[in-house]
Amino acid sequence: MHDITASIIDALKLMSGWEGLAVLLAIAYLLLAMRENILCWACAFTSTAIYTVLFWNVNLLMESALNVYYMAMAVYGWYQWQRGSQQGTELPIARWRWSIHIGICILIAGLTLLSGYLLTGQSTAAWPYVDSFTTWSSVIVTFMVARKVLENWLYWIVIDSVSVLLYFERGLALTSLLMAGYTVMAIVGYIYWRRHWLDGNKTNFAVA
Repeated sequence: MHDITASIIDALKLMSGWEGLAVLLAIAYLLLAMRENILCWACAFTSTAIYTVLFWNVNLLMESALNVYYMAMAVYGWYQWQRGSQQGTELPIARWRWSIHIGICILIAGLTLLSGYLLTGQSTAAWPYVDSFTTWSSVIVTFMVARKVLENWLYWIVIDSVSVLLYFERGLALTSLLMAGYTVMAIVGYIYWRRHWLDGNKTNFAVA
């Protein structure tokens, strides 16, 4: 326990002002998303813009590219939440049929196996299959958030839980702790959104 605490303290000392701001904005994004507050996308855009530069500066080029995608999804999510319904009004919470989720799981598994295999043979990546799983899952589930799909929170619970172990194993204690917090917030987010959906969207099943 002492080693974990020391690792967190060391990580905090090394954290730059920009990184600290990005973390705070990322937390604000989740808290606002839980409340269905459209300002969550402004926080997401700013946080990922900062991370894009930070990752680029430390030669994590794929992570930097991933955050460019997140920036684009923040713009898309802002528009969808504001005018994404068929009537061009605020997007309601929706549920996707289980057949769609089965397809999503198959897609994630396929992409994970493919990129994990390529990373194993062509790079020195650590935990290539786990890293591939969290990356591809995050890409797909971020789109689900933009479409206000209730089940996105269930995916995030799994993704964030796996990320806790991944980052801790790589010595990123602070980021691992952040993912643990994300896991808890994802559980709360699902409860909030499900309650709202039950209040007024019981027959709303989206397919796109």
